[in-house]
Amino acid sequence: MKKQFLIQRQALVFKQFSHKSYSLFAALGKEVLIGVLSVSTLSHSKADGIAAKPWIDTDSLSFEEQRIDEILIMGSRAPLTAMQSAKIVEVISRDDIQRAEAQTINDILKLSTGVDVRQRSGFGVQTDISINGGTFDQIAILLNGMPLNSPQTGHNVADFPVSMLDIDHIEVLQGASARVFGASAFSGAINIVTRPENHNNVRIGGEAGSFGTVGGDASVSWAMPYNGDHDPKVSHQLSGGYTRSDGGTDNSNFDKWRGFYQGTLDTKNAKIDWQAGVTSQNFGANTFYSAKFDDQFEETRRFMASVSTTLHPFQGDEGRFKSSFTVRPMLYGHRDIDHFQLIKDKEGAQSGENYHRTDVYGGSLNINFDWLLGRTAFGADIHREHILSTAYGNELPENEWIKIGGSERNYSREGKRTNTSLFVEHNVILGGLTISAGVLANRNTGLDEKLRFYPGIDISYRPESHWKIYASWNNALRVPTYTDLYTSNAAQQGDIGLKPENNSTYKVGARYRAKWFTGMATAFYSHGTNMIDWVYETATSSKYQAMNIGKLNNLGFNIEGTANLNEMFRMSTNTQPVMVKLSYAYIHQQHQTEREIYRSLYVLDYLRHKFVTSLSHPIISRLSASWALRWQERMNGYPPYAKLDGKLTWSEPSWQVYVKADNITNHRYYDFGSVLQPGIWIMAGSQIKLHY
Repeated sequence: MKKQFLIQRQALVFKQFSHKSYSLFAALGKEVLIGVLSVSTLSHSKADGIAAKPWIDTDSLSFEEQRIDEILIMGSRAPLTAMQSAKIVEVISRDDIQRAEAQTINDILKLSTGVDVRQRSGFGVQTDISINGGTFDQIAILLNGMPLNSPQTGHNVADFPVSMLDIDHIEVLQGASARVFGASAFSGAINIVTRPENHNNVRIGGEAGSFGTVGGDASVSWAMPYNGDHDPKVSHQLSGGYTRSDGGTDNSNFDKWRGFYQGTLDTKNAKIDWQAGVTSQNFGANTFYSAKFDDQFEETRRFMASVSTTLHPFQGDEGRFKSSFTVRPMLYGHRDIDHFQLIKDKEGAQSGENYHRTDVYGGSLNINFDWLLGRTAFGADIHREHILSTAYGNELPENEWIKIGGSERNYSREGKRTNTSLFVEHNVILGGLTISAGVLANRNTGLDEKLRFYPGIDISYRPESHWKIYASWNNALRVPTYTDLYTSNAAQQGDIGLKPENNSTYKVGARYRAKWFTGMATAFYSHGTNMIDWVYETATSSKYQAMNIGKLNNLGFNIEGTANLNEMFRMSTNTQPVMVKLSYAYIHQQHQTEREIYRSLYVLDYLRHKFVTSLSHPIISRLSASWALRWQERMNGYPPYAKLDGKLTWSEPSWQVYVKADNITNHRYYDFGSVLQPGIWIMAGSQIKLHY
């Protein structure tokens, strides 16, 4: 019998090139696989930009973890990969999002260890997001690097024009980050990065379920490739969706729709990205802002757009994006419209009805370059904040009032302020050591003419491929919102004399990453002064009063671990892997004040304990399941509760069907004030994706 003998050769994977004279001899007699990395801008980092074919994994890291490590993330002003970054940045990958049993982006963020998400209603309607014991006004929210924060209030910042299917990954940065994202990043930042499509396709999805809930999403993507190359030169993606529901509780009905468009033009020496989005929400606000009024109503609209460019002015002819000198300008703007009724259908200021129109527009310039001593970045961000309102801002002369469309009323008040930030940052990368230090100089005309400086330093060390150790110290400031300053109604009273908040955060942490397991532990201490809260000063108070409540120290830690049981037990990888995640967050808060406080509305409602465990696994053939259990205890009088969610999915190459259940145990609980959360909420749906 004739037999064939095959020479068994070990595959050698090049991830970094050595300049040793003998390096070539390491490849003799071996199969050589070379991964090529292509990256885009810092603010528009795209995981799909990594041009690497599946390789034989000779070290202990999986391909997905390698992919995440090579993504350019938002942890610094200069473009650094997740592996290089000196900051602790959690990356929620597209695989994580697809496995989750979440209804919305906000539900995805609930599974992040240090993030506190408080929804007043289902499907992301009126959501407050905070990090590490902060409040919803103390966090920067970005979409592809564009800031979405509003000077009116942080209650509506989570009105995203994108769906989960549009997203490539989400970056979560915990701790004060003013020198990276400006004054709004008081306790952290979240950057949502949308997924690029480099091929033509159409996606359609629909779902329906409990409480008369019906919704649908659709998108179309098309691209024009280079001549002789499969990478797109011009790409477009347009998506939209609509959801309506009777709501899971009294007066919590809503209807919401969204639209989003993004495009990219990629040339030899430049890359241009642009995006535009719109959201609309009408919802019963139950007791959202005051327990005294159970028939509140609100309408919100958002229009946003941005364009950014990555320029390489000294690009050579050897290939695209070879120059280390990069210029990244961005122009952006968004308009937020808010109509609120304290009593539904009751019009007029005397009934608590208010209209607000907020415009934020500006530009930023980020320049970075490599030189002998490292990588330096410097630049500026200038944006204008303008509000027209029936309640917020300074009174306008009657001849300057502006008619409100669809109403008999006029905008009679106005507020304006300009925020200017200048920054410089230097990064040193020596082997496994990264040091990133910088300072932000900030001036806000809503305060005074002074420049305030916010320095920070981040250090990470990689002793070997599995471990990474972090330490950081950063400062931040938050200017009061127009809601803090000017609110005056039957339930709340603002204070135009509020001082800005200040914060210093110290963090240490370590990450371990192997082929089947990823673990991280962090500890933090934040020291805040002039903290702003809405409080009852005494037991007989009838209004919440905005005030600086003094000093606030948060001391806490986060622990999390994720295991791929297929890799651990060397099981088949032909189906969806069995993934298990456990995480726990703890915060101890110390408050010092010279003023009497009887009850806090926001600041002292922090999460003392938060435990999350999730499991995703195949069942049979193409049927898989995912589960998430979240237990948490909130301070300030809230009873602890546990919430279990689940999802079953049948997946085919071009379509899938699913059933998901939120709050399977039908446990009624309170996550904010007296707003009772709904019981079990079941949804069934399908999605189809066609290539053309």
